[in-house]
Amino acid sequence: MSGTAASAAGDDEDQGTGPSALDLMIALLQRWRLLVGGSLATSLVALGVVFVIPPTYTAITTFLPPQQQQGIGSAALGQLGALVGLAGGAGASLKTPADQYVALMQSVTVSDRLIDRFGLMAVYDVEYRYEARRELADNVTIVAGRKDGLIRVEVQDHDAKRATDIANQYVAELQLTTSQLALTEAQQRRVFFDGQLRETNKRLVGAQVALESSGFNPGALKTEPRAAVENYARLQAETTAAEVRLQTMRSRLADTAPEVAQQQSLLAALRSQLARSEAGSKNQGGGPDYVGKYRAFKYQEALFELYAKQFELARMDESREGALIQVVDVARQPERRSSPRRGIIVLGVAAASFVLLALWVVIGAALRDRAAVDPELARRLALLRNAWRGR
Repeated sequence: MSGTAASAAGDDEDQGTGPSALDLMIALLQRWRLLVGGSLATSLVALGVVFVIPPTYTAITTFLPPQQQQGIGSAALGQLGALVGLAGGAGASLKTPADQYVALMQSVTVSDRLIDRFGLMAVYDVEYRYEARRELADNVTIVAGRKDGLIRVEVQDHDAKRATDIANQYVAELQLTTSQLALTEAQQRRVFFDGQLRETNKRLVGAQVALESSGFNPGALKTEPRAAVENYARLQAETTAAEVRLQTMRSRLADTAPEVAQQQSLLAALRSQLARSEAGSKNQGGGPDYVGKYRAFKYQEALFELYAKQFELARMDESREGALIQVVDVARQPERRSSPRRGIIVLGVAAASFVLLALWVVIGAALRDRAAVDPELARRLALLRNAWRGR
């Protein structure tokens, strides 16, 4: 009797362990129609949904951003001495990271120009500009390569041509933006020397006006200022010498002598020229300090010539760098859609539905096997089944 009880307990223990792998395989084979049919049905539904989704096309352009290089103007900065620190303060870093150009293309200014150019607010069906910027940012990927230094722009759009045009326009917008900003070393030098040239020109004009007020008329300053100074000094010296000679002649000759009359005519002519030269000073109340004013004028003139030379060299270097946005791969109109990938989606949905149905069959078989030895579980399953059927 004790053996029979032990045998029954052993059977109950075997039944409580749940279905075996063979039992689960049998359950799956018995419901193969459900597994295959359910997978096919869900894949057909997924296929129909995929065909409703509008296709998306991806256009890609790749380009090499401007590379900083030592220009001919940079070497010429050595002659400016302390001005090197001023002109190259902001441009001391000769390398501009590619991330800077990526940030420029992602800026609000560039985004707004693209939105206006392609009418993206209507394309994205949005009311506010910030929504259009957000949609554009979601559809555009700009990546700077760390090893090759290339910048890759990927644009996704439901219109293949529009995606291509936007990708190529990003390069054009970058060229426009860099031409308006002082990013490269040559551009920074050009901006610096342009400002210095304007200020020096104002000071040069002031020095010229001051020099004219010291006894030189505008006609004299059309020549070399040094020659004007020398001419003024020569006139003064000749006038003084003529006066001394006239006094000497009068001491030994009569005033009616031809030599005295000739010397008086010469002295009058010299005094007339000197008076015309001093007319500006007398009219403006200026003083005879022409040496200091001439020195100031020559200093400003030398600075102006130096800044003008450096400005032209910076412009030459900038023109060389400005065209160095080199497009490696121009965006071409994509021939195939990039998404949705219908085949992958349909196969994925079919596989997922098969796995879910298989799990449902396995769990159902396990519950039925357990309910066979557990009346309470069988009762709960019956209640759940009736609730599902609406009873």
